[in-house]
Amino acid sequence: MSQATEPAATAVAPATAPPVAPTAPLEADWELDYYSRAILEPDGKKRWELLICSTPQPGDGAAPFRWALNCPASSVNSQWLREALEQALAAAADQGFARPRKLRCWRASMRTMVQRAAETLGVELVPSRRCYALVEWLQERQATVYPAEEGFMAGPLAPPPQPIQPLAVPLPEAARGDSWSWAALPLAALREAAEWEVSFAGLLPLPGAGDGQPLDPELMVSGLRLFSASRSLAIAGWIAGLEPVRLEVSGTQLVLEAGLEDRWLLGNLEPEEAAAAAEAFQAARCNAGGLQFLAVQSSEQQQGFDGFWILRDLPDG
Repeated sequence: MSQATEPAATAVAPATAPPVAPTAPLEADWELDYYSRAILEPDGKKRWELLICSTPQPGDGAAPFRWALNCPASSVNSQWLREALEQALAAAADQGFARPRKLRCWRASMRTMVQRAAETLGVELVPSRRCYALVEWLQERQATVYPAEEGFMAGPLAPPPQPIQPLAVPLPEAARGDSWSWAALPLAALREAAEWEVSFAGLLPLPGAGDGQPLDPELMVSGLRLFSASRSLAIAGWIAGLEPVRLEVSGTQLVLEAGLEDRWLLGNLEPEEAAAAAEAFQAARCNAGGLQFLAVQSSEQQQGFDGFWILRDLPDG
């Protein structure tokens, strides 16, 4: 009887998982504050601190980048700041963030020092008060972090001198629209702004209520619509370069605050209209985190926007 033979074993390559594409670095601008705090160090000098955070984007579920470093009062200079920025860039890279293209700084007194440090690292400095995430973080630290520090100067302090507000100047002729009108949008609509058709956009995550509860989606947010039949796109591009911060009623003037200290006159109001607008903005400060908006369109019938910015009326620090 012939012996049965088993078939020869066939080598089978082990199953391999498909290659995983590397995760793209997170793109985000930075906001920076380099200034003294109400804390006395053992040498009797005020503590200086560098705060850096990334600018969050609507719908971005990633945790923001935050970085803090104390600076000896004797070392406050652009060289120390440059070295600190290098450390921050390395820390951000470790957390998956790309190198920022823009660095916003809102203290005019520190602009030159920050600019010198940023230029050596190839990062563009944007003088701007559009640092909403940083201001919120600073307010949080002033309420919960600094009071717990040894040397914290509790009690009333002499307020810093208030800068003299420059007069609001009219918009350049090329940037003036044909007309403007008041507008209001429910908060629920603003939450969808990232999906709108907008050529120049300045959006931000919407704040929650102070008690931790979400804001009412039907809460109405006041804003302004600028119209120009022939130049709306150019006007939107010009406003984008201004770094718009907030709308303000000053006396009977409607003013757009932008950049570090720019104030642009949008129009003169009747006394009753000025009072109503000021009341609406005050209500927004109390109930909606100071939210406002500014839109640029060719006409009231335009479906999309040539420009749309969410603004916030927050203290600058």
